[in-house]
Amino acid sequence: MKKFVMAAAGGALASVVATTQFVGPLLAQEQNRPSSVYEQLDLFGDIFERIRAQYVEEVEPKDLIEAAINGMLTSLDPHSSYLPPDDAADMRVQTRGEFGGLGIEVTQEDGFVKVVSPIDDTPADEAGIEAGDFITHVDGESVLGLTLDEAVDMMRGPVGSEIIITVVREGEEEPFDVSIIRDTIKLTAVRSRVVGETVVLRVTTFNDQTYPNLSEMLAERVEEAGGMENVNGFVLDLRNNPGGLLTQAIRVSDAFLEEGEIVSTRGRDPADGERFNATPGDLAVGKPLVVLINGGSASASEIVAGALQDHQRAIVVGTKSFGKGSVQTVMPLRGDGAMRLTTARYYTPSGRSIQALGVSPDIVVEQPRPAPDADEEETDAFGRSEADLRGRLDNDSLTEDEIRQIEADRAKAEASAALRQEDYQLAYAIDILKGLSALGPKN
Repeated sequence: MKKFVMAAAGGALASVVATTQFVGPLLAQEQNRPSSVYEQLDLFGDIFERIRAQYVEEVEPKDLIEAAINGMLTSLDPHSSYLPPDDAADMRVQTRGEFGGLGIEVTQEDGFVKVVSPIDDTPADEAGIEAGDFITHVDGESVLGLTLDEAVDMMRGPVGSEIIITVVREGEEEPFDVSIIRDTIKLTAVRSRVVGETVVLRVTTFNDQTYPNLSEMLAERVEEAGGMENVNGFVLDLRNNPGGLLTQAIRVSDAFLEEGEIVSTRGRDPADGERFNATPGDLAVGKPLVVLINGGSASASEIVAGALQDHQRAIVVGTKSFGKGSVQTVMPLRGDGAMRLTTARYYTPSGRSIQALGVSPDIVVEQPRPAPDADEEETDAFGRSEADLRGRLDNDSLTEDEIRQIEADRAKAEASAALRQEDYQLAYAIDILKGLSALGPKN
């Protein structure tokens, strides 16, 4: 432990010496400052020793140092933090797609834990946790005043154990408790289905498997639809996707772009900036694309939505995204820990930063709350048509095959109408693609 402290202090001091040598002429000004970096380091050492010697209970030096490191990082922004060895190992597992927990991505706001988004088909999702919820208590204990990592630690526990979280939700007058059974979270990066003539690709996270899954699922659903000529377009559903790996966001964007910039990153040193460009090849072969986003779409999701929107490759539908426009670099540390540090901001192809602003959809579509079932007798009264009338005339202008085709098309339309009750935003996106298909190809 002593070696660790000395090595860390030595590294910090070496950095200071190099800086003061470079700015030698300014040493006189440095002496006039209330305190120098050297004095602050001495102050830290003094406080550390006094806590070790005089605190009411014995404290492990290792715990003190880790707390000091984490406090230094978390004071910078909500996304920088120290990862002890166990947390660093958990993070490495998560990027591979399987871990234990509740299945929520969280951040911190006003001292409370805020849900960025629940992950599909996880205990938190099934329990009804929503993006934007505030978690105020865990098993009756307040999270106010805790760091985000400390609050997350409170929510961890053995698979199969119960946790009670207290939730404050916009639109609800009182906080309420939610019981969740912890489980092993297995992330399926991409889910897909065919709705009518539309292929829906639901991307839930950006881990190592996202692009391979996307490419595979897209090909399978196109084959299921009978070939690309029978597909009117694609919906890329990024709602409640909290983000993940930058490399995967770039590959997913590239999947639908032939050329041009996807995203750029800019750090403190302009020389460290990077630009990432698309390569030829569009998995959707130019078919219309709608991207769905909401307040739970963050980070890598916003990179994809912003890139496709700026290139006018997709119509973005839904509600404003989360607004996390920064890049974190995970740096391994001695002792198997790691440091997650915000090192850059990212910018969409048009040069805009979405930090704290989010991606604004081209068409704003709110997801309505489920409404009580309408009275069946009332809806049936408006469901009658000429075909229901006794003694009606037959339609003699169509063949039986044409009539069957019309009835099949009507069945598809009715299925879309039923989808509006289940998922209004997705149904809206599919209707856009139907409308574009009805207009025919561009000349």
